[in-house]
This record gives sequence, C-alpha cells and structure tokens, in this order.
Amino acid sequence: MVDQTGWWCLDDGIELVSFQYQSPSWSKARRVIGIRQHRALREEAKGNTLSLFADDPMLGEYRFAALVTDQDFPAQALWRLYRGRADCENRIKELKYDFAADSFCLNDFWATEACLNIAMLAYHLMSLFRQAVLKAAVATGTTKDVHHTLKTLRYKLFAKAGYLTCEGRKDILKLALAMHKREWFTGLWDRSKTFALPLHFSPVFTP
Repeated sequence: MVDQTGWWCLDDGIELVSFQYQSPSWSKARRVIGIRQHRALREEAKGNTLSLFADDPMLGEYRFAALVTDQDFPAQALWRLYRGRADCENRIKELKYDFAADSFCLNDFWATEACLNIAMLAYHLMSLFRQAVLKAAVATGTTKDVHHTLKTLRYKLFAKAGYLTCEGRKDILKLALAMHKREWFTGLWDRSKTFALPLHFSPVFTP
C-alpha cells in the first residue's frame, strides 16, 4: 500500500520509499531506498530521528535510515537483503581481532588455508556455544540477546584461576569466582550438559 507521499507500507510501523539522488561529489545519480520506522510501533527501531523536525507531530515519531544501491530489485526485497547483512561488519571485526583471521600469512598456500580453516572452525564452535549454552536468560536474567565476543568471554568465563583437589577419591575443580557470579557460572555448566545440537551428524567413515 502506497500513501500520497510515496511511502510504501511494508509492515506495521515500517515504510519504504525509493528515489534518485545525486550528491555533488557523485559522478551520477544513484538509487536511494528510504526507510522509516514508527517508534511507538517498533520499540527497537533502527536509524535516527531527524533533528530538524524533532518537534514535528508526524516526522518526530519516526526513525529514518537510507540505503544507496545500484540494484533494481523492488524496495522491499532490497531492504530485506541488506537487513540480513547489517551485522556482517561486526562479525568481520570479531574474526580479525579475536580470531586473528588477518594476522597470518604463511609461505605455503595450503598451510595458510589450513590456518584460516582452523580459525573459522573455532569461530563456528564459539557461535554454537553462544547460541546453545550462553543464553541471555542465564547470563543476564533478561530475554534480550547479548552477543559476547571472544575477548569478553576470555576474561569473563575462560580465564579463571583454579586448582584441582581430591575429596573422598573424587576430583574437584575449585575456581576463584565471586559469590554473585557462581549462580551464573553453574547455570552455564548445567546447560552445557543438556543442550542438543541443532543438527545431527553421522560419521562418514566408521572404524
């Protein structure tokens, strides 16, 4: 549904508009997809309010964003496409800074590829750990998603001082944890024993 101003209603509280724009520094005009989301209908709407129209009874209720593209797909298809990739830069940074994906270059091509595959495998294992074990409800007591990077987890979860002791022929691992963190840590430990993989795998080769 398109209103008189040209905005096309995609969903409750989301409207799109498509137009051509040429910046003074651009060699040609480019297609722009405008997105506005109603703050009252979408509490987590992305984008910015227009400061020049903050007091406007209509425009002040929206958050605005824009996509510049050379694609000729329908505006709603482009919004869904780019929206799915909106967080990719953060994942690239995480690979670079937490998994050293940009800091190795070996003399042999296959050795470099092997290192890259190991880094990607480690990243996927951490992603599975975050999704299956490190649930926001356990970590923060809320339902809001929290994306802990490896750097955060290294100091918050993995790098914990401890020692092994034995009591009644039973090995016990004692960790140096503050009292207010012990319930959270125990919750993660219990969840790691009960979670199920999202997919079931069968071995290609049997012994």
